[in-house]
Amino acid sequence: MGLNGFLEGLSTFIEKLERLAEKGEALRESGEIRGRDGNLKGVYGFSIKVGLGQKDLQVEPFGNVREDKQTGMPVVTEEREPMVDVMDEENHVLVIAEMPGVSEEDVKLEIHADVLTVTAERGEKKYRKEVLLPRSFSTEQMAYTCRNGLLEVKLQK
Repeated sequence: MGLNGFLEGLSTFIEKLERLAEKGEALRESGEIRGRDGNLKGVYGFSIKVGLGQKDLQVEPFGNVREDKQTGMPVVTEEREPMVDVMDEENHVLVIAEMPGVSEEDVKLEIHADVLTVTAERGEKKYRKEVLLPRSFSTEQMAYTCRNGLLEVKLQK
């Protein structure tokens, strides 16, 4: 690839980020890691979001490939981190998590101040994600539904 190829790729990435900042859009990339036997071993991805008129980028990872804290090497874990969107609306905060293969009875939610912990398990599919909320909430302010693997959590202000 060389230095020129690297700089060209970096330039293209920066141009995409600038377009995101101007339009208030999102960029998502994902992939899979398969073993020599062809079986799926890992899923990874990220989403970069920029709100209209905002300068801050939000990078949200998802999948089951993590960095081992001791070795710094990537490892495939049993639990997947779902793709999550948090929308701060006028009367409520809406959290949407994509967890294919999961239904409402498989979902467990815990809320502690401004952190919502989402866990779900059905068969071999396991999901876990800690979501930072824009403010503190209690369980009394929370309602949720999960249909076709799409979890929607509504937190009333």
